[in-house]
Amino acid sequence: MARSEPKTLESLMPRVLARLAGESGRASSLMPLWTAAVGENIARHSHPHQLEGATLIISVESAEWAQVLSRQADSLRERLNEKLGPGKVTTLLFQLESR
Repeated sequence: MARSEPKTLESLMPRVLARLAGESGRASSLMPLWTAAVGENIARHSHPHQLEGATLIISVESAEWAQVLSRQADSLRERLNEKLGPGKVTTLLFQLESR
């Protein structure tokens, strides 16, 4: 039986976080990946809220941010899937934070 190369924690972490989010439905565990995928500026104004199947619901602080991010949804989804793996997130939905 051939042994595979050991995996680094960094390479395993996105899959572990995605699995946690998928099992619980809560996407807050994806915040580190969201920040890495979208950058600090966007992450200051938004955060993963819920994962329903392959739909990631993102809470945003204002309607303006929802509009900006909606226009960038395809690019953001692609960058996020680079971290999580192909097809993990097929849709991004943006909602205003409930305060």
